[in-house]
Amino acid sequence: MAALFKFSYVSEIGQLAKSDWDRLMAEDNPFTAYDFLHALESSGSVCAETGWQAMHLTMHRQTQVDDSDSELVAMMPLYLKTHSYGEYVFDWAWAEAYERHQLDYYPKLVSAVPFTPISGTRLGLSETLTAEDKLQLVRQLTDFLAQTLQALAGSSWHILFHHKQEQQLFQQVGHLTRLGTQFHWFNRDYQHFDDFLASMSSRKRKNIAKERRQLQEKNLNFRFIEGSDISEFDLQHFYRCYQTTYLKRSGHGGYLNIAFFRELIETMASSVRLLIVDQISEEGALPIAAALYFVTQQTLYGRYWGCLMEIEGLHFETCYYQGIEYAIAQGLKKFDAGAQGEHKVLRGFEPIETYSAHEVLHQGFREAIAAFTEQENVQIHSYMAQLKQILPYKKLANDN
Repeated sequence: MAALFKFSYVSEIGQLAKSDWDRLMAEDNPFTAYDFLHALESSGSVCAETGWQAMHLTMHRQTQVDDSDSELVAMMPLYLKTHSYGEYVFDWAWAEAYERHQLDYYPKLVSAVPFTPISGTRLGLSETLTAEDKLQLVRQLTDFLAQTLQALAGSSWHILFHHKQEQQLFQQVGHLTRLGTQFHWFNRDYQHFDDFLASMSSRKRKNIAKERRQLQEKNLNFRFIEGSDISEFDLQHFYRCYQTTYLKRSGHGGYLNIAFFRELIETMASSVRLLIVDQISEEGALPIAAALYFVTQQTLYGRYWGCLMEIEGLHFETCYYQGIEYAIAQGLKKFDAGAQGEHKVLRGFEPIETYSAHEVLHQGFREAIAAFTEQENVQIHSYMAQLKQILPYKKLANDN
């Protein structure tokens, strides 16, 4: 007999038990942790007013026909969206096509970590579920979300930046697959930064050494601060840098408010590292830039950065080379420095696949989007193959 599942929404993560969330979503990833998502909501960075209305899903397996006894077996972060900002899997063209045909694309449902293009668990599953149970759950989940969208007059639902295993599970039940690419650095047992440079071709190695040498002449000091040691002064400096970067790039002060970062420091101090850049002069040390990092047992994540003074090469040093040095010193296996930026490839970051799944209710648009994603997936594979050809590593270059 096929398993039956009961689905329920909650309007804020605070209505869920932290122990249940972290048990089902458990992984070496701070961004799917209860505390990170709670900080987004409690700070007001994520709410209906910002276009991210929480509708987190709980899934119980019914163990009796009368539903008097059930087991919590799955959870999913889920949001009702009225726009496509802060997602990093871009579907603006889909929304525009709907509009041209006088149809509403919004609202839509999105399973993601808001403003965070980092892969992780999106459907947290109990270890008690068999492979067939998981497949049956996703089938029933698909029907349940379709009913919700019809009631809301919504167009579609999307799972962004989930693990490949989840992608394969949703693909099995017919969801559209979309590929993307990011650039990650991998630690091949380097003991020092010079070991990393030694793995590169001569020209690429000299280019990086030159970039760093030119910056050394600017009398800069780089210091990592552990989460528990971050002062209010440090936080205010970082947030000013963060807002300055967004103002230059997007014309607004950023998606995240200072209350969000303050709560992160309070609840996730062991995972947070703040890099402060000081310019040293006779008058003392003047903070001019900052970057916020997260660290786990295996991985370093670079997330937010900004500067108050434009210095050539400062971004690369602050966001890439300092992170690589930190990862090597701490014996971390991987450094994820954030989305986009093929310029990372020449600095040792390798292209990796990212995954998203999509379900569209309108049959005509679903067929058109399916054709688009198939073509796009071919283009992504070709793009990644081209990037791998220009990787700066001697051994990898020979292998290619």
